[in-house]
Amino acid sequence: MRNPFGAIVFVTALLVGSATVCHAAGPESAGTVVELETPLASPHPLQGYLRKPGGSGALPAVVLLGSCVGNWRRLDERWGKLIASWGYVTLTVDSLGPRGLQSTCTGAPSDDFAFDAYRALKFLAQRSFVDPARVAALGFSSLGGWIVLSSVERGTIERNSQDKFRAAVAFYPPCLGFKGDMTVPTLIMIGELDDWTTATACRNMVDGKDDWGISRQKGNGVPVRLIVYPGAYHGFDAPNLKTPSDMFGHHLEFNQAAADRSIAALREFLDWTIGARSQGQALAK
Repeated sequence: MRNPFGAIVFVTALLVGSATVCHAAGPESAGTVVELETPLASPHPLQGYLRKPGGSGALPAVVLLGSCVGNWRRLDERWGKLIASWGYVTLTVDSLGPRGLQSTCTGAPSDDFAFDAYRALKFLAQRSFVDPARVAALGFSSLGGWIVLSSVERGTIERNSQDKFRAAVAFYPPCLGFKGDMTVPTLIMIGELDDWTTATACRNMVDGKDDWGISRQKGNGVPVRLIVYPGAYHGFDAPNLKTPSDMFGHHLEFNQAAADRSIAALREFLDWTIGARSQGQALAK
């Protein structure tokens, strides 16, 4: 299998077909609701759903952050359980509940959301069964995707965080406003027909452009891989959207082919950045 980061930037359009990809999985891991912080640590102490797969020693881990409508338990069922079956500890964060919110879809999230990924990372770094040097952040849509990109783009948030992520993945994030100067390998997956968080904005970010021209020198920062799925809309990975729907004037629709390909791309990316292949690369150096 090829290394997904053999070049500085990848912009890939995957052909949408009807084939279903099969993904081997290990035994299902048990999960539990955990408190990430004490009430004294924050006015809104976070909680999450933690899954620990079988295996000894310190394991790689993935922090999952949901969309602007939350549904953290559904996110755990859809992605947390699957990723844990690959051998990763998973922690799916509830960003909205502790803040007493149902949604952030109608406005920009407050600045304090930007620290949620690192608050989860701090929790994981204190667990003996987690390797703090092999943790990835995975976020979705206008909230989770925004949090992830904010966490790993070069700047104040990343620089002032004691613990560091090793990799980042964003499903259909809002790329507008980011320069793309990432500090870790980053994978972005988005639908070509997404009218909420557009593929065009993500292409511009990867190319070092913004609405006002060039925002950085192309090639600066750590490699970003952008995968654009033709024929896919916002929410292409969510089976509950098999019946298409509109939300706040945007089209949402599940796409089986894009979902299958995103699963394969995610597993390959995690394998190379924090999984077994990342260990092999480290030993080879």
